[in-house]
Amino acid sequence: MFNIGEYAVCPGHGVGQISNIEERDVGTEKKLFYIVKVISNGLTIMVPTDSINGIRELVSANDVDDVYQLLSNHDVKLDNSTWNRRYREYMNKIKTGSILEIADVLRSLLLLKGGKNLSFGEKKMMEQCKDLLTIEMSLVDGAGRKEVDQRIDSCFN
Repeated sequence: MFNIGEYAVCPGHGVGQISNIEERDVGTEKKLFYIVKVISNGLTIMVPTDSINGIRELVSANDVDDVYQLLSNHDVKLDNSTWNRRYREYMNKIKTGSILEIADVLRSLLLLKGGKNLSFGEKKMMEQCKDLLTIEMSLVDGAGRKEVDQRIDSCFN
């Protein structure tokens, strides 16, 4: 259970801060909801407190190290299918909320970008993945977003 003021990750939206816990009537039942304000865009989301897939805690420092290792490993087979098929696959990975899945999508898109032009949707997705990673990793590391962003970029230079 999260407390007010804590950070949590909402899959597909990113890191948010628990601003309140409210009880609401849902049909004939009363349910508790986390009120989460997403950092990147200010969106407010209501997530049932009993939802297994609703939100997760921030990752550990070891997981952040794993992300940097994954991003640094460029010895992977790139998906050369059509952009819309790749887009669907990547969206499914992002929706899991797993920081490693999001890092994998970012790595794939950055490596693809080196060899061909990305579609508009893929460029937006690449920015989204980078933002999702940067915000969470900066909170875990205690580093600034700019510093994390530069470290991610250094994995591809």
